[in-house]
Amino acid sequence: MASIFTKIIKGEIPCYKVAENSDFIAFLDVNPNAKGHTLVVPKKEVNKLFDLDEETYNGLMQFSRKVAIALEKTISCKRIGMSVIGLEVPHVHVHLIPLNAMADIQFNQKVSLVQEDFEQIAKAIGENM
Repeated sequence: MASIFTKIIKGEIPCYKVAENSDFIAFLDVNPNAKGHTLVVPKKEVNKLFDLDEETYNGLMQFSRKVAIALEKTISCKRIGMSVIGLEVPHVHVHLIPLNAMADIQFNQKVSLVQEDFEQIAKAIGENM
């Protein structure tokens, strides 16, 4: 069964897309830890990070870096944190989270945003790519 991320990639479920190429997509997390919290996902559906072939793994890290640099130009923060947990969706994904404190990387604090916020943030990050 296709993961929710595969459904997003296929356009079956909408997202606030930040960036995309032939192998990867980046979009805003709809349940974010912080304003600008972005997910970077390989289009190839693989459950675990270290089960990716080396080329896809390296490509994911390179694409994530580009998105993180654009994210840091867009959202005021001390740095961009990166986390790969993978328990909530069985499809490899990298969390890029704007951080101002260690607690910002924990997944027990969420921020609420309205649709306009998501649209504005996604567009601004994309423009900084």
